[in-house]
Amino acid sequence: MQGADLPVHGGRTLAYVYDAGDPEIDRIAREAVAAYAGSNALDPTAFPSLLQMENELVGFACGLLDAPDTAVGTVTSGGTESILLAVQGARDSRPDVLRPRMVLPSTAHAAFHKAAHYFGVEAVLVPVGPDFRADAAAMAAAIDDDTVLVVASAPSYAHGVVDPVTEIAAAAATRGIRCHVDACIGGWVLPYAARLGRAVPAWTFAVEGVTSISVDTHKYAYAPKGTSLLVHRNAALRRLQFFASAAWPGYTMLNTTTQSTRSGGPIAGTWAVVEHVGDEGYVQLADLAFAAVDAIVACVEREPALRLVVAPDSTLVTLATDDSLDPFTLTDELVSRGWYVQPQLSFADDGPSIHLSVSAGTLAHVEEFASALTESVAAARSVGPVAVDDGVVAFIAALDPAALSDDDFDGLLAASGLVGASADGDLELPTRMAEVNAMLDVASPAMREALLIAFLDRLQRPDRPTTGVSS
Repeated sequence: MQGADLPVHGGRTLAYVYDAGDPEIDRIAREAVAAYAGSNALDPTAFPSLLQMENELVGFACGLLDAPDTAVGTVTSGGTESILLAVQGARDSRPDVLRPRMVLPSTAHAAFHKAAHYFGVEAVLVPVGPDFRADAAAMAAAIDDDTVLVVASAPSYAHGVVDPVTEIAAAAATRGIRCHVDACIGGWVLPYAARLGRAVPAWTFAVEGVTSISVDTHKYAYAPKGTSLLVHRNAALRRLQFFASAAWPGYTMLNTTTQSTRSGGPIAGTWAVVEHVGDEGYVQLADLAFAAVDAIVACVEREPALRLVVAPDSTLVTLATDDSLDPFTLTDELVSRGWYVQPQLSFADDGPSIHLSVSAGTLAHVEEFASALTESVAAARSVGPVAVDDGVVAFIAALDPAALSDDDFDGLLAASGLVGASADGDLELPTRMAEVNAMLDVASPAMREALLIAFLDRLQRPDRPTTGVSS
């Protein structure tokens, strides 16, 4: 069944997965996950070994984050849950605010918008500067009496740059407001970048005013999916994250995260990997990852039709094409050569781009990437730009994203000719996605959301057994 899946090893999948390039790390992770697959972190008194692992993981992270002795933390299921909890805790810290707001740079991760939707916190978006970093002065000006949280990224996912955390946190502290640093993708690698002598803007708890930081261990700690850490400057800041309920006749529910039952497998797998790799091991892995970043940047700079959107602060590389080259076709060409890169659609005044999350395991294959990139540029130029039919553009413009129906979605499928139904009613995707991405690129953000939700709904339908089940 995994035959059609993206490879999780080999350094060629430059999104979704993070590859250390070390089979021993993978073996240790698998064995630890399996050993604890049946354990439940719901009750730390029932499984004290999981409690010990969690506390030791947080302790390791505290050393990376310049955390004070008062710092505390929690293992979550991933970066989104860490961000959700940071927003929920900030909201609940101000019960006097009827319409809570959080100030975000426009480049903040979409998980903050999810948290806004879940918890009724208005997201106040502040445009970033030309370097794609948050505009600290504009964010300070956006803070008001209803603001409960101010956010910065280290780095932002789309562009890989670190926001001016020092200035943002100072503005929040002046108003007595929490400041969360989303270091989900950078938190386990930026500290090592600094130790390797690379320039890294200040972003840790060493910055006054930073109250919490999220760090994903299933990224550059190279741990199995899915674990993240949410670390608070002190226990008082974390306490509102906890939930307890004795308002029923069963056991008194007590949770540290949004989940109740939590498999011990990911916690054990993460702990085992961190114990195995250790601090010096992560220095070496970071060195490999940044060497791969530098080599890929050099590859991009050698191609006249390509440019870096911005010089990366971390392990994320974002590139764009000139008018002679279609970025979505270039993506397809790279994918066809075994390199999975992630297309990013137009946003505000910025055109589409291509995102690469670079891992330590990528370095051994950089020469192969360079060849694939040169071949893909030539092939994409030969194919030419993708054009969306004017009729399809008009069809999309006439749709109401708030009321998109199944008939509307089917009509778009028919008008575009890009995806259709198979004999059994399942959706069939083309092998190349440039036309689909180009179509999404002309849609408004709200329409993109509606179309992709409709698409996901179609993908996730029951596959019922045909034998062995009575009617």
